[in-house]
Amino acid sequence: HFLLYCELSVSMLATAPVHGFRYVVPTRSWIQRLRCCSSSSSSLAPVSTSEFSGGNSIQKKVNEEKNSNGSNERTAPYYPKRGQTVELVCESLGFKGKGICKVDGTGFVVMCDRALPGERFLGRVTRRKGSYAEVTKIKTISPHKDLVEAPCEYASYCGGCKTQNLSYEAQLKAKEEQVHELIRHVGRFSDNSPSLEIVLKPIVACDIQFNYRNKMEFSFGPQRWLPVEMLNEREDGAKNFALGLHAPGFFDKVLNVDKCLLQSEPGNVVLAAVQDCWRDPQLSLSPYDCRSHVGFLKHLMLRTGRNVETGSQELMVNFVTSSYKPELLKPLVDRISSIPQVVSIMNNVNSSVGNTSVGEKEYTLYGKDTITEVLRGLTFQISANSFFQTNTHQAEVLYKLIEESAGIKGDGSEVVLDLFCGTGTIGLTLARRAKHVYGYEVVPQAITDAHKNAQINGIENATFIQGDLNKIGEDFGNNFPKPDIVISDPNRPGMHMKLIKFLLKLKSPRIIYVSCNPATCARDLDYLCHGVEEKNIKGCYKLMSVLPVDMFPHTPHIECICLLELA
Repeated sequence: HFLLYCELSVSMLATAPVHGFRYVVPTRSWIQRLRCCSSSSSSLAPVSTSEFSGGNSIQKKVNEEKNSNGSNERTAPYYPKRGQTVELVCESLGFKGKGICKVDGTGFVVMCDRALPGERFLGRVTRRKGSYAEVTKIKTISPHKDLVEAPCEYASYCGGCKTQNLSYEAQLKAKEEQVHELIRHVGRFSDNSPSLEIVLKPIVACDIQFNYRNKMEFSFGPQRWLPVEMLNEREDGAKNFALGLHAPGFFDKVLNVDKCLLQSEPGNVVLAAVQDCWRDPQLSLSPYDCRSHVGFLKHLMLRTGRNVETGSQELMVNFVTSSYKPELLKPLVDRISSIPQVVSIMNNVNSSVGNTSVGEKEYTLYGKDTITEVLRGLTFQISANSFFQTNTHQAEVLYKLIEESAGIKGDGSEVVLDLFCGTGTIGLTLARRAKHVYGYEVVPQAITDAHKNAQINGIENATFIQGDLNKIGEDFGNNFPKPDIVISDPNRPGMHMKLIKFLLKLKSPRIIYVSCNPATCARDLDYLCHGVEEKNIKGCYKLMSVLPVDMFPHTPHIECICLLELA
């Protein structure tokens, strides 16, 4: 997906304004090399853009600008080398919120983490791979446009909220543009089509930009990760233990966090209580070291739900440990169980060297073993490891939009096929107006939760089946009638070609494609609508609408709802 974005960026930037790119020459050897190159321009091959749409327009754009300036000077193409320091201007945001920059006059793409549109900065090239390079930002020369002050003290170091210092309106614009460009270029939906402007809808904003997450997972570590400018603050012993979030790009380094502005306020109260006492030497609590595989505490997971009767928030606290030693956790349990919103304290035991938060065994240390949440008028039970939409408020908006896109009649005559159904949340919200819902999901625990959720809400016209949709056979589809509506909500890799072939053969009147990855979404829409020529697969759907939804403000993540109708 990263390569897909990088290659696409050349095309996306073809018509963008060409900003200045200046090489900062660190040594005399660079001068000599440049002189050598300039004496023989034929030794430097131009950037190959023939595989990208818009490749020719890059060169045309450059030529037009040179002619307009009245200069006949011929500039040899040049590619940045690893370790070279360059001055760049960020053009737009791309994959995982990385800033997309380009080399003046060539269309060569340079990616930089934490660079924002309009920002001019110095960057050092750390990686060169084919059609793009990556740089690390060294110094900001002039700040980006739409600058705001990030309210979180960890925003500069934590990988969770990379765009907190970009105004929310600018965040929405960047996400919307990213989705639309992917649909055009990867999905091959031409701008020449007069209906495309109608198909590509404006992004739906999130009304709540902070404290929206109902689930947060913090990690314990034996040593705090500190940025370079704070290394002098390092302490020894237990004071240097960390509880927080992983430093970007590192599985073994933890940035200590006392408060997260994305999680609920009761969650921050619990986090503060744990931070206040877990390092006490008298408690004999040790953080797990994922390198030496020694230690007790692995993760602290906090989940927020709602009491169905009162509507007040209720919290589940889950300690993930390497072994079952409840006596060691008792002081922490006694401390946090006094917080009114805490109704459940769980202990997942993960004795493997892996550092996942799902344990082989689960124990209830306090209160009940589930919490509840209400979504679209339905009640859902949430266990420590069950999947549930992370932003409950925006999930309400998302599911309403899915229901509207599905155009369900509501007379109980339609069959719905819910692919990648998870715990059945989407299917169950549609079941009240459908004849029957058939849901498929690979995770056994999710299917168990889906059955339980159907029972809690008295829904009897929903069937949930465990199965891997990436490994379907020729007989898939024999155990349910032809659906009137298909809901497909795959994870980030998108749909397997086997499933796409099945859907093209099934020819359901409507498909609602819900995606958390616009790149693979655009690819799958291309297959469903245009087919795959090299595999002799013909598309048979027409794209009716693409609606981006911002589920996670201040992050690069985007959700999309796409409506396809049988052509």
